[in-house]
Amino acid sequence: MSLFKSASTVSLLTLASRVTGLARDVLMASVFGVSAMTDAFWVAFRLPNLFRRVLGEGAFSQAFVPVLAATRATEGDEGARLLVGRVASILSLVLVLLSILGVLAAPVLVWGMASGLPADGAAAAVHMTRWMFPYIAFMSLVALAGGVLNTWGKFAVPAASPVLLNLAWIAALILLVPVFKRLGIEPIYALSVGVLLGGVLQLAQQLPALHRLGLLPRLRWGFKALKEAWGDEHTRKIMRLMLPALLGVSVAQISLLINTQIASHLAPGSVSWITSADRLMEFPTALLGVALGVVLMPQLAAARAREDAERYSALLDWGLRLVTLFTVPCAVALLVFAEPLVAVLFHYGAFGARDVHMVTQALTSYGVGLLGIVAVKVLAPGFYARHDMRTPALIAVVVLVLTQLLNIVLVPWLQHAALTLTISLGALMNALWLLIGLIRRGSYKPLAGWAVFAARVLGATALMAAFLYWGARYVDWVAVRGLMRVGLMSAFVAGAAAIYFGALLASGLKLRQLLRR
Repeated sequence: MSLFKSASTVSLLTLASRVTGLARDVLMASVFGVSAMTDAFWVAFRLPNLFRRVLGEGAFSQAFVPVLAATRATEGDEGARLLVGRVASILSLVLVLLSILGVLAAPVLVWGMASGLPADGAAAAVHMTRWMFPYIAFMSLVALAGGVLNTWGKFAVPAASPVLLNLAWIAALILLVPVFKRLGIEPIYALSVGVLLGGVLQLAQQLPALHRLGLLPRLRWGFKALKEAWGDEHTRKIMRLMLPALLGVSVAQISLLINTQIASHLAPGSVSWITSADRLMEFPTALLGVALGVVLMPQLAAARAREDAERYSALLDWGLRLVTLFTVPCAVALLVFAEPLVAVLFHYGAFGARDVHMVTQALTSYGVGLLGIVAVKVLAPGFYARHDMRTPALIAVVVLVLTQLLNIVLVPWLQHAALTLTISLGALMNALWLLIGLIRRGSYKPLAGWAVFAARVLGATALMAAFLYWGARYVDWVAVRGLMRVGLMSAFVAGAAAIYFGALLASGLKLRQLLRR
């Protein structure tokens, strides 16, 4: 399968996960609205999610996938299978212990993330954290399984698994919330059950795919087996690489934790407004950035193991051109068309006009740095594939400091919108720094034609932006309701896409050739 087809497969399945995720958030906003209790739920959900992103999908994946891909390239499938079993044994034991610790330490964790929650919200957050914390164990093992499947070129199953979390969440909203109400239990607690069930289902989905490839690991927790696993040179290399990777990923999550802490001290609902904006921002981020990162990482690691510098650079160039092609128009759309998007997708039930306005502010701020947010997901693997975790980590630390200095200046002025704006500005700094680093060390040599390509993209984006700007002001998107609003949105989105890609083709861009390069 070609790289573009692989990336397209991941993108389409990621789109399915984001659509079902959006459906769950719209349903949740309609049922619960925005309140201190929804803030409590998002705080509780972010705690295991934070650890999952740091340990599972973050530091572990960044260290594990390059080493696994290099091991397979140099030692064959048998050496890679042995590595998978040893790593799975150590990881699973660590996750069990961490889950127990998280349940016991829930009050401290909630206070550390959102001390500004009211007393009833804090108590609810503690209860929900205890329900959901074991989710980290299931999702970290899902990250292990996904890394193995991606290395073997099986991208569909890992990309589709997040849909199961969303479906379990929706089922909890529809089926469990009424039951909890009848039993006199706080209804939002039902969502904790849905989240935990979603983690179980995602892991269960991965296991048959691993079994078919003969890669289903056998967990061995005996002292001798663990000692043997720890003594393996590849396992120890993953552990060594995880330390700087852990720093880099932790910086991003510390930034999220600080921002959540700040938001909990702002107007009630601030955490929920930012979360809704996150959901919309994740569409372009995941559809392109995550898809390209997932597909490129094993390819880059294999090229590096074979010392094929030309292919290594060409892969990065291709990824960055696709990032520019698709992310620039998305970023501009968030800047000029944010309110229509928020109104059409969230303005139902208990989600009022004020909430639309507040989420729009946060989403527009994300548009400022969307290009940086997506580009980092292509640029960082350029370092990870070379087993350089230290450079991205140090850059992330500096960016974190600068971001929080910006928060001190901007939060009193822009309130919750400042928190997404500083993330955007930090992402732009991060991406630029990574790009310069790759170029200076000779890992990435931009191919010819970038100036003409960028001019075509910017020209087509300007035409599209004028059309969307007119549409955002021609229609009162908050007042228009029902199918009329959905129809208008569909027409404007289709029109914007036609203008953008039509202008690119008219300018002479050979789109098919670029995608297949």
